[in-house]
Amino acid sequence: MSKSNFTRRGVLKTGAVTGAGVALPTIFTASSVSAVTNDPTGGTVTLGFNVPQTGAYADEGADELRAYELAVEHLNGEGDGGMLSTFNSKALDGTGILGKKVEFVTGDTQTKSDAARASAKSMIEKDGAIMITGGSSSGVAIAVQGLCQEAGVIFMAGLTHSNDTTGKDKKANGFRHFFNAYMSGAALAPVLEKAYGADRKAYHLTADYTWGWTQEESIKAATEALGWETVNTVKTPLASTDFSSYIAPVLNSGADVLILNHYGGNMVNSLTNAVQFGLREKQANGKNFEIVVPLYSRLMARGAGENVKGIFGSTNWHWSLQDDGSKAFVKSFGTKYGFPPSQAAHTCYVQTLLYADAVTRAGSFNPCAVGEALEGFEFDGLGNGPTLYRAGDHQCFKDVLVVRGKENPTSEFDLLEVVEITPAAQVTYPIDHPMFAGGQLGACNPGA
Repeated sequence: MSKSNFTRRGVLKTGAVTGAGVALPTIFTASSVSAVTNDPTGGTVTLGFNVPQTGAYADEGADELRAYELAVEHLNGEGDGGMLSTFNSKALDGTGILGKKVEFVTGDTQTKSDAARASAKSMIEKDGAIMITGGSSSGVAIAVQGLCQEAGVIFMAGLTHSNDTTGKDKKANGFRHFFNAYMSGAALAPVLEKAYGADRKAYHLTADYTWGWTQEESIKAATEALGWETVNTVKTPLASTDFSSYIAPVLNSGADVLILNHYGGNMVNSLTNAVQFGLREKQANGKNFEIVVPLYSRLMARGAGENVKGIFGSTNWHWSLQDDGSKAFVKSFGTKYGFPPSQAAHTCYVQTLLYADAVTRAGSFNPCAVGEALEGFEFDGLGNGPTLYRAGDHQCFKDVLVVRGKENPTSEFDLLEVVEITPAAQVTYPIDHPMFAGGQLGACNPGA
């Protein structure tokens, strides 16, 4: 079977043999006669889509793959074109990337950093991928971003919310469109104060890895600045499926708010356990007990069902937005798959278009030229309003959505309502902010 048949059907998975949790040495073998790692010389260009197809974030990964396949169709002039028609850059015309047909290979990160690196390494070395994108775990994103820096390819991060991705672990070859933990705290805190008051006692359960740590730090700082007291912070393993033993101590802690710094299946399970323990009917300190989920997604809301009603959180994008870009994407995705896209799908679709656009504007696949085209790039029409890819740290700045679980949803997809669109200025921070300190962007690596 030809490579194009594999990639068109999206069934070629790389790294399956080498994955399995084994960290591999990073030794790249690109041809010494090429100035750029995997510089495409034929009529096609290969992108590597590295997502969690198993593990706690597999639902997010499945939607990411759907979006990537749709983006490839649109780049190749198939389908209705989606956001190519609303993107204000207008560099992309449906003839591939620089006239080369776009193909792709996929890998399973397993929501494990070592497996994700092995998968990405295989796509670069064996399949000739010139760009790697994907992921729904910040631990994975940081690991793969580091590998791409070493390999000399661009990494367009998928879902990664840890401050560290564009903070202490930022890299010149890595770019993040998704928002981060600091932004969630900055957007959520004023809404929480308005809804619950400034005199609250919070108990945190936190996923024990880079995202959880920075999410806890961010929402803790933002709420304490309002006057909230932090009663306790407890780390939970990413592999946890039953959080009962972590929920029980909350009952006698003196807290009146539980903040779940959990994502994906972790959040579904921890919220379900909290409801089973009666926290939503409990009163503490003369107040109704509340639960907050700082980082939300429609897929998580669907998994948690009625338990999400009335619970606040933040999100990067939502399918109900009525701007032209969002409507175009929702229409394309819905026509192809029969249901609306998640924020995971939106982020990965946009990152693919942004990479293709940067290559086109640069007139080159050289990672350094692509990086220059992305740095300081201001754009609109991709569903988040006016957006800036900041040159100094490769973080996108845009409006952030505060959402709440709907009390009376009309369908299994209509579970969250946007209660506030927080302007970009409110969530923007200086590059040397203490939560993002400790790393250097460094120099671009063109690879071979």
